[in-house]
Amino acid sequence: MTAPLLDRTTLEAAVAVVRRSFGPTPQQPWPLLSAAVGAEVWVKHEDATPTGALKVRGGLVYVDRLRRERPEVPGLVSATRGNHGQSLAYAGRAAGLPVAIVVPHGNSVEKDAAMAGFGAEVIVHGRDFQEALERSRAIAAERGWELVPPFHPDLVPASPRTRSSCSRGPTSSMRSTSRWAWGRASTASSPCATCSACAPRSWAW
Repeated sequence: MTAPLLDRTTLEAAVAVVRRSFGPTPQQPWPLLSAAVGAEVWVKHEDATPTGALKVRGGLVYVDRLRRERPEVPGLVSATRGNHGQSLAYAGRAAGLPVAIVVPHGNSVEKDAAMAGFGAEVIVHGRDFQEALERSRAIAAERGWELVPPFHPDLVPASPRTRSSCSRGPTSSMRSTSRWAWGRASTASSPCATCSACAPRSWAW
């Protein structure tokens, strides 16, 4: 079998980092959704995070490790269209690190404003994401800053797959319960069945 992307010890360490910034987001049962799908449905409101998106957790975990293991890094730069950039800006400001975010022309003005509001230097460059990415690489080299990729193990705790994975696998105790994450940037994501053994803690985010 393939090893899980995260083990419980790693996940709980990430939770401890996130808890220093904000508490769990609320989860509520939605009766009309339950009636529509024929199962008990709970919605986890990720729009209640400081940035309105679940990715903020990954930025906090990434920056926490960076400050502990490589405190000499003077700043962060990344290419993104929104939530990833807000996450890095939020975490960077909390840690006292400057953050530059490169976005392509035509990007959401609301997302750009949100990233700038959290303290990022928003740099508009290129016709598409690829050109913005190439510019971010150049800035990292010019300034000696950390180039943060869109995917990294420390960013994984922000992913929907984190909450929908279970080390126990399918069991006879699986309940007919569906849980969904809901953020400002999308409708809903990460449906998962919840077993009775994991239910109290599997959504502790």
